Amino acid sequence: MEVDRLLGSGKLGKPFWGGNTCAEFKVQLLWLPFSSSKSKKTLSKTGVKNIVLVDGVRTPFLQSGTTYADLMPHDLARTALQGLLNRTGIPKDAVDYIIYGTVIQEVKTSNVAREAALGAGFSDRIPAHTVTMACISSNQAMTTAVGMIAAGQCDAVVAGGVEFMSDVPIRHSRKMRKTMLSLNKAKTLGARLALLGSIRPAHLAPELPAVAEFSTEETMGHSADRLAAAFGVSRREQDEYALRSHSLAKRAQDEGLLSDVVGFKVPGKDIVSKDNGIRPSSMEQMAKLKPAFVKPHGTVTAANSSYLTDGASAVLIMSEEKALALGYKPKAYLRDFVYVSQDPKDQLLLGPSYATPKVLERSGLKLADIDVFEFHEAFAGQILSNLKAMDSDWFAKTYMGRTSKVGSPPLDKFNLWGGSLSLGHPFGATGCRLVTTVAHRLKKEGGQYGLVAACAAGGQGHAMVIEAYPQ
Repeated sequence: MEVDRLLGSGKLGKPFWGGNTCAEFKVQLLWLPFSSSKSKKTLSKTGVKNIVLVDGVRTPFLQSGTTYADLMPHDLARTALQGLLNRTGIPKDAVDYIIYGTVIQEVKTSNVAREAALGAGFSDRIPAHTVTMACISSNQAMTTAVGMIAAGQCDAVVAGGVEFMSDVPIRHSRKMRKTMLSLNKAKTLGARLALLGSIRPAHLAPELPAVAEFSTEETMGHSADRLAAAFGVSRREQDEYALRSHSLAKRAQDEGLLSDVVGFKVPGKDIVSKDNGIRPSSMEQMAKLKPAFVKPHGTVTAANSSYLTDGASAVLIMSEEKALALGYKPKAYLRDFVYVSQDPKDQLLLGPSYATPKVLERSGLKLADIDVFEFHEAFAGQILSNLKAMDSDWFAKTYMGRTSKVGSPPLDKFNLWGGSLSLGHPFGATGCRLVTTVAHRLKKEGGQYGLVAACAAGGQGHAMVIEAYPQ
């Protein structure tokens, strides 16, 4: 393996997180811990309903423009829902509500949750709605489900997310749209001919979906590059982290650890059974790539960024009482969660740094209590900048009004089965993948508490504490 060669030769030098030798990095990179469960307090609260994750699935996450290219978003969402039905065996009329998250909506299926649910065979009497909150859309779907169960409105809710980047809405220009709407209202032939005669070549230029923040007019990649520069994260450090992500994802895939993936028979094509963006490279190859956003001296490249991805996910969330009554053995408790927001210009991607200490405080936990960390990897530079921010007393005091830093998660607990850089990032579906992965890792590694954190467009973020269900 390329990582082995680099580590053995010492070419990687001092690791980007400081302190450890290259040999220790190799252990952190490839070792999946199997520690016995620690004796810790449960986060169950008197008078508060316990809410559990029964199970979670996802379609294989594929690079956009590949095998899923001729489908529609609801096809992927439907497949995830059918996979959840098959995995759990829950009766199709036993679910009280369905919630899906998505970011770039297909105009024909604006409430993709409802269309996918009907297509998957759920009862037409089950309400469904769709939410959007950028890259934490399915996180919002899950916490909405938690809220509905906690309020006593529901006992069983399916939450999920979907994103389909192979086909995004491309509109006519504003002037052309106005002309077409006016044509529809024109009552005489003369009026119609006059409107047609007003069309100019410039009217025909298409309007592509925005790739920049509306409030700042800056692309997320450009913001990530500036963030990495502000925190002193080098190009080499970013490439090292990206290589780590792909290497760990490949190992997890080869060892069958990504058990949330359900196969999908794409019409007219073969069965898709695994993610297709996991591609461990080499530091030499990655170093050849040019900056993707800030040219010519930027540090964010295609190799150390997440890629455009198609995919869907789904989870079954229940009250513990309902789950046990139906004979299920839940995977985990869904505990405290928070949402945060901050400056969308200079702190667009720092959601995890703000959300992590808040959710730990709500739970009465410290960073050292967490056994499993799963952070969304938008960019390698974003992850490393967050780790540095979380480990900075100055940042905590200056920007967060805190007396001291929360600390940086140890890498031997961090994203050990790969992350969004390698597995892929369908915007609306990643949150469910993170939560399901934490549940699976807690069981595999014998831990008790896991923490999910993610950044999102608009300068927003999310974090949730997850507790292993007693084995």
